Amino acid sequence: MRLGILGGTFNPIHLGHLVLAEAAREQHRLDEIWFIPTALPPHKPATGLLDGRVRLAMVRLAIRGQRAFRASDIELRLGGISYTLRTAQTIHREHPRATLFLIVGADMLRVRWFGMDELRRLCTFLVAGRPSGPSAAKVPARRRIAMPSLEISSSQLRERVRTRQSIRYLVPEPVERYIARHRLYRAATKQRV
Repeated sequence: MRLGILGGTFNPIHLGHLVLAEAAREQHRLDEIWFIPTALPPHKPATGLLDGRVRLAMVRLAIRGQRAFRASDIELRLGGISYTLRTAQTIHREHPRATLFLIVGADMLRVRWFGMDELRRLCTFLVAGRPSGPSAAKVPARRRIAMPSLEISSSQLRERVRTRQSIRYLVPEPVERYIARHRLYRAATKQRV
């Protein structure tokens, strides 16, 4: 099985995440893509990070209907800081016959990763450029993900909700309804549902 790993805070998940996953699945012939919300991100502050169960619920709503997509609570179960190496080791241990592909934005190549040598041994990196960030031009063509330019970020979406602006057409409709129903992102503090 060719298994794609797409991790992130998903605070909230948005159409950019879904387009990235679908482009990776299609271009690199991936059988499944696992969306894995982090417990605590290692590269940025967890300010305003919703409870992991809430973010996982939004992921499940967002991917409903795409049979190749799965929501995984692996990093939430592991707890603590979510190092991708620990996640990849756990998946490799539980699914030793799977070939693992780590789906990342080109901006993440500039970040210092914990256990990068071991991570490269366990996973093939698939890289997508971002419209406002570094391109994936230095990445070998066979590892690039070509996708439409979508300038959407979770931080923008949180700010739009906080200031009572629409997020319609930026997140899947079930996610938009979930955020509204539970009044998420209305305040700058950590919220639990």
